[in-house]
Amino acid sequence: MEQFIDENGKRVELSFEKGRFQQESYHVLIICRYKREWLLTRHKMRGLEFPGGKREQRETLEEAAIRETFEETGGVIKEPLFIGEYKVYDRSPFVKTIFFAEAEELIRKGDYLETEGSVLWNGDFSQIQEDPSFSFIMKDQVVELALKRLNELDLMT
Repeated sequence: MEQFIDENGKRVELSFEKGRFQQESYHVLIICRYKREWLLTRHKMRGLEFPGGKREQRETLEEAAIRETFEETGGVIKEPLFIGEYKVYDRSPFVKTIFFAEAEELIRKGDYLETEGSVLWNGDFSQIQEDPSFSFIMKDQVVELALKRLNELDLMT
C-alpha cells in the first residue's frame, strides 16, 4: 500500500489489490491509450486528465469506465483492466478504481458533457508538474504509480 498527500493536501492511500478498502468504490479513473498515444480529455475547469467519473446506479465499475471514456472522449473501450484502487481522505472520504484500457476507435460527438473532448498526447508525465494545462488529478502519485504498475505488468508496449 502506498500513502501520500495529494496536491490539495488530502491523504491518499493506493493499493493494487482489489477490494483492499472496506469502503465501496463509486468512482473510476481510466488510464487509456489509443494507437500508442495517451487518450486524455480536457475538463472545462481542471484541464487535461484521463477520463473518469462516478458510477451510476445499477452500473458496474467496468460499465462506468466504458461509459465515462465514451462520454468524455468518444473513445470506445471494451474490456477495462483493473489496475488498482485509491482512497482520498476528504471530508467525505471516497474510493476510486483505476482501470487501463486501449480504445478501439474514437468517435466524434457533438457533446462531451463537462469536457471538451479527446486529446491525444504522447509526452512524458514526469514533465507535467509545472504545466497549468494539466489537471491536479494528473500531478499526484496516483498516475505515476499506476503507470509504473502498467510497466510492471508489461502493458505499456
